[in-house]
Amino acid sequence: MNDIPPSAPLPDEMPDHISSEMPDEMAHDMAADPIAVGQALAPVGQAPVGQASAGQTGMPVASASVEAAIELPHSVEAEQQLLGAILTNNDVYDRIASIINATHFYDPVHTRIYEIAAARISKNALASPVTLKAFMEDDEGLKELGGPAYLAKLAGASISAFAVRDYAQMIYDLAIRRELIALGQSISDKARRVDVASEPKEQIVEAEQSLYQLAEQGQTESGFKSFLKAVTEAVNVTNEAYQRGGGMAGVSTGLADLDKQLGGLHPSDLLILAGRPSMGKTSLATNIAFNVAKAYKKGVKPDGTEGAIDGGVVGFFSLEMSAEQLAGRVLAEASEISSHKIRQGDMTEGEFRRFVQAAKDLESCPLFIDDTPALPISQLAARARRLKRTHGLDVLVIDYLQLCRGMAENRVNEIAEISMGMKAIAKELQIPVIALSQLSRQVENRDDKRPQLSDLRESGSIEQDADVVMFVFREEYYKEREKPGDHELDKMEEWKTAMERLHAKAEVIVGKQRHGPIGTVELSFTAEFTRFGNLAKEWQNGPREDEY
Repeated sequence: MNDIPPSAPLPDEMPDHISSEMPDEMAHDMAADPIAVGQALAPVGQAPVGQASAGQTGMPVASASVEAAIELPHSVEAEQQLLGAILTNNDVYDRIASIINATHFYDPVHTRIYEIAAARISKNALASPVTLKAFMEDDEGLKELGGPAYLAKLAGASISAFAVRDYAQMIYDLAIRRELIALGQSISDKARRVDVASEPKEQIVEAEQSLYQLAEQGQTESGFKSFLKAVTEAVNVTNEAYQRGGGMAGVSTGLADLDKQLGGLHPSDLLILAGRPSMGKTSLATNIAFNVAKAYKKGVKPDGTEGAIDGGVVGFFSLEMSAEQLAGRVLAEASEISSHKIRQGDMTEGEFRRFVQAAKDLESCPLFIDDTPALPISQLAARARRLKRTHGLDVLVIDYLQLCRGMAENRVNEIAEISMGMKAIAKELQIPVIALSQLSRQVENRDDKRPQLSDLRESGSIEQDADVVMFVFREEYYKEREKPGDHELDKMEEWKTAMERLHAKAEVIVGKQRHGPIGTVELSFTAEFTRFGNLAKEWQNGPREDEY
């Protein structure tokens, strides 16, 4: 039986002269278990019929009995057609390089052919059966397929380069299916092993991260766009602003003067909101998030797609405060009850009813809060993608940047990695990302406490990656700490005058704006409700109130 060649017929195809000499019971057993038959017929040192050997191409090396029995999804024919098209016309490579890479091929010989061809084409060298022959003459897998003549067969069998992108997409889809099978087996194996060092919750996080990494693999990059396409997109953005009456092309912050300065919150922009402690960074970010979510209206957009026509769905990563504390701030603003009273429960019956009514009114507000501390930037991105897919996402707020984690060894490179990751999220999801940031202490050493771009803490990359950098500044905070003694009557009078002028006022200093002017926006600030609002100007008609 050892003389039977590897191409021996399968049991159900056995010649009559063999099957007739076999006992009935044996013939029945062999028909019921073809793999067992293959094992019986296989020569010594050779893989059984129906299973792959280590060097055999077109089949993966079996690492478990399950893989040997179950054939993984693949299409050797599609791989052959694609490789043949590349070897015939190297220009085809540029059309499919953004869809697949060498790891997506099922047959290991095809993987090596693609790797060598891609490397030569990238160097502007010819990749053909003749040029690849020199690199693969000693390849054991290629020898089993007929040697260098197999390369010529690939090129000769290629029908047309017209459908190469379809072939590439098919190869990619089948590769993802194999990855899903492998990932499912890995999750199952880890779940079966009871290990003290591997908690179930950790396994869930790992599995989720692996799935989203797999989901993001092989996304086709946009590459070069024609000027016509870019101009059309720019005209569409301008048209949206024009239809709204001018002055704003992005999502409204709910603060009229800030919208006028920024033109709203624009998709793919990274906006840094920085300030010293107690300036009101989180309050302003919370106010903007609440204003956007409160104004949310769903409908058909000018481009014909369904989405937010006003306001938007907001994701809020609160790395510093708990979701409950953040919700308390929003409720304090909505109900106009002091956040201090809400925390202590020191409310009158009327205030409590107002508080409960505000909570009911906000039940359907599309504001999603994630208060997981010290999130790695990769997980933050994965969670943002998931929110975008499940509920939609129009604005993302991160409080605050320095509390995220990166993979770099030193802090400066880590902050650079985080800021680049946030800009990548904004571009990938096509949403504005507002990231809060701390400022260095050198602000406190100056007479003028207004912050500057150089005050951004721990890395210059924040300033480089951001499209807009804004600083929250309340001069009242500093002036309050300069109160003179009661015996200094003249100074006390000057201090009171200054405090009246600065009371309930805040400044948002736009220190950088890639698409517009820099400047200062004055806002009202009600500390009791942690609320920023539109500041009434002296020339405006109507009663003198801080907020409308």
